Amino acid sequence: MHLHKHLVILLTILGSTLSCSSYGTHHQPIKPTRNLLARASLKPWPVNVDHYGAMANGTDDSDAFREAWRSACSSSKGTEFVVPKNKVYHLKPIKFSGPCNPNLKVKIYGTIKASSHRSDYEKDRRHWIVFEDLEDLTVEGGGTINGNGRIWWIKSCKVDETQPCIGAPTAVSFRNCTRLRVNNIRIKNPQQMHLTFQNSINVRASNLRIIAPANSPNTDGIHITASQNVQVFNSLVKTGDDCVSIVDGSRNIVVRKLTCGPGHGISIGSLGKNNSEDKVSNILVDKAIISNTTNGVRIKSWQGGSGYARNIKFQNIVMHNVTNPIIVDQNYCDRKEECPEQKSAVQMQNVVYRNIKGTSNSEVAINFDCSKTFPCQAILLENIDLNRQGNEGDMKASCSNVRLTTRGKVTPRCK
Repeated sequence: MHLHKHLVILLTILGSTLSCSSYGTHHQPIKPTRNLLARASLKPWPVNVDHYGAMANGTDDSDAFREAWRSACSSSKGTEFVVPKNKVYHLKPIKFSGPCNPNLKVKIYGTIKASSHRSDYEKDRRHWIVFEDLEDLTVEGGGTINGNGRIWWIKSCKVDETQPCIGAPTAVSFRNCTRLRVNNIRIKNPQQMHLTFQNSINVRASNLRIIAPANSPNTDGIHITASQNVQVFNSLVKTGDDCVSIVDGSRNIVVRKLTCGPGHGISIGSLGKNNSEDKVSNILVDKAIISNTTNGVRIKSWQGGSGYARNIKFQNIVMHNVTNPIIVDQNYCDRKEECPEQKSAVQMQNVVYRNIKGTSNSEVAINFDCSKTFPCQAILLENIDLNRQGNEGDMKASCSNVRLTTRGKVTPRCK
């Protein structure tokens, strides 16, 4: 009797508890399995090139990379295309094309090295690795991309005048990309240019190490063309040509905390080649260190072109042993004989040079060689302190066809 009574009480309590757990507003049922699955779905799915046949033994790994890319690109999950560390993979020219499913990341931990056979580039002599038609792509990992460029440099007409002047591949190209992130990658010894951003929007590149010998021909570090809203931060560029070059169709470009040199400095241009109309605007170069370069900050255009380079700021820059620290050349000519004089030119206007100091290894530290018919307009020099390297020799500024204003201390000054 007592046992029956206790059993009734126990069942009543259990019934009440179950009722509250199932329907009460403060005690929703816990579903651990579903929560764990939700968390697991957030973890990226790795697509390792080794699992698709990459050997990293000196043979060609291009097919394995293509198969791995197809799998990663088509995955509906957040995916990581993985190049493992402590290995060297050899690739022929290759394209990683979209569109792909979202949240794709490329993780380069190891080394990717270009094929040493120039015959592998017969179908496309201008590109090695291309990422194209992609949105929300991230490329990172701390690994190395090696263009194996020496086999190309020795055949360059700039090194051997008996050779024909033909193009060589760019090591890494990003074309038609939107919301692109490139971080913590090393690119070295490219066939020609290291890295290009072309027809791309909303790009952030940071912590890049771009390195080639000072005598390597045409090895521009970062080349930006026809792109908008591009930011380059905290990067090192040591090369044989421009550290950064910005050309036609580019606007809203920020280059900040760049260490440049050796090389040809930071260039806007060349613009207007072959009588073309080129436009570049809204450029900021801030907090750069430029050492042992041919030029510091340069804007260059060909005679006969049209368009403009405007709304440009070069500020907070330190130069060491630079041949042409500040230079604008609207009469650019890349041949030994003089180029014929033409009336039209790309208009240079609204250009600010602020807080620039350091040393020049030539007599002319500031050089404005502007067009007679389209003079440089609205140029500001503010707080400029450039001195002769080793304090040996005089310093001067050469200013032709330029309308400029000065503020603060400006050394040397235009006369």
